[in-house]
Amino acid sequence: MILYFAYGSNMLPARLIARCPGAKVAGTATATGHALRFWKHGRDGSGKATLVAHPGHQTPGVLYHLPPQDLPALDAAEGAGTGYDRHDQFALTTPKGGRLMAMTYIAQQPEPDLIPFDWYLALCRAGAAAHGLATTHLASPTTPDPIPDRPARLAALLALSSAKP
Repeated sequence: MILYFAYGSNMLPARLIARCPGAKVAGTATATGHALRFWKHGRDGSGKATLVAHPGHQTPGVLYHLPPQDLPALDAAEGAGTGYDRHDQFALTTPKGGRLMAMTYIAQQPEPDLIPFDWYLALCRAGAAAHGLATTHLASPTTPDPIPDRPARLAALLALSSAKP
């Protein structure tokens, strides 16, 4: 099994399981010394979550166990090599202060002036809330998606609706 650290929209189990059916929640962790920013240029032109080195900051996220056969689908969904770099040994801190390594994705070329679509930020917030994580680090202006029937938006709305109690 691969230990994967999600800090953006993939924190929401319905979102990640739609991409990786074998994913299982393994707990939470924190990227110490990193801040979350929406500085990854998405294929749709909006800002997507990425981690940026920032001393003193901590970004909470969710750990998942992934079977190796799900990794190609996740790499494709995340644009590994064409927007995000996959980091196979990313250092994290556990809730009890321990250290561990997990795989995660970080933007190749962060762009500070990007803004996420409203539905994307909603996925990130719902994912954090589903695991009892703080959402204060997810504060960002948003913009409505100019293409209401965009497949990614529709899939996000479906994941959000399945996440509600």
